[in-house]
Amino acid sequence: MGKTVNILFLGGAKRYSLAERFITAGKELDCHVNIFSYELDSDVPIAGIGKVIIGKRWNDPELFTDLKKTIQKNSINIILPFVDPSISVLSEYKKIDSSVFVPVSDKTICDTMFDKVLANQWFIKNGIPVPDQETGFPLIAKPRKGSASQGLIKINNKIEFDEFQQKHNINDYLVQKFIDAFEFTVDAYVSMNHKIIGVIPRRRIEVVMGEVIKAITEFDQNIIDISNKILNSGNFIGPITIQFLKDKSTGAVYTMEINPRFGGGVLNSIEAGFNVPLILLKEYLKMPVDPIINWRRNLLMLRTNREIFICK
Repeated sequence: MGKTVNILFLGGAKRYSLAERFITAGKELDCHVNIFSYELDSDVPIAGIGKVIIGKRWNDPELFTDLKKTIQKNSINIILPFVDPSISVLSEYKKIDSSVFVPVSDKTICDTMFDKVLANQWFIKNGIPVPDQETGFPLIAKPRKGSASQGLIKINNKIEFDEFQQKHNINDYLVQKFIDAFEFTVDAYVSMNHKIIGVIPRRRIEVVMGEVIKAITEFDQNIIDISNKILNSGNFIGPITIQFLKDKSTGAVYTMEINPRFGGGVLNSIEAGFNVPLILLKEYLKMPVDPIINWRRNLLMLRTNREIFICK
């Protein structure tokens, strides 16, 4: 085995399967990949395949100092974010430490995408289709800083809207027309020189607590075209996840949100031929990376619980 590559996951506690894919991709490139994960708790599934490092909270003033010590102590080569707060942390950290490979988008675009109101304004400014915000019921109210579909409120009529305004500050929400739609996720990757390597749509069939447990890769040219327009409009880098709605009646496509990181269901796209771990490792090793055009359509992914056993 040739070169050793040490990868640090930030908040990658449950990403055991993705860690496996990185290790397998490393073997394909004659590399030995070691996985580390920066967590607040040592008893997490990723401990079954990598080393857990107990770290600081994302808002801790000593976070950057601790990250740098962790990187140096463990000879980390690549850092990847897996929870939203860690993305902004890394987009800032990469400005002060060039010793590691950090495929993360520009901080300005990250901060914009973590605020649903600002993101919606960005979409409109760049000609990206979004649900209507004009009066009309039903409506859906989304917390500006929410994630994983938490805190969504459906508003069916004027009475419910008045009650919503009495109980909540409307400025803390993005309120849009509710659309009866299929949900799509796009897994994408943008190289460090801003070249789009791949755009793979998958339809979310079943979701539990914001995490997809049943999905299928599905070719949709309109979704692919809008995704490419989005990725060409902002300073995106690395793994990107884009959420769409496709109206069940009209087929119209609307953009919901962008997460500048791996999505929880990315294994569906990886298995379909969009091997993002391999692409990312090639980028780190400064090997050529060709765009992924051919991928397996209609590949169904079913996720289940998995037991991890660790001797303490």
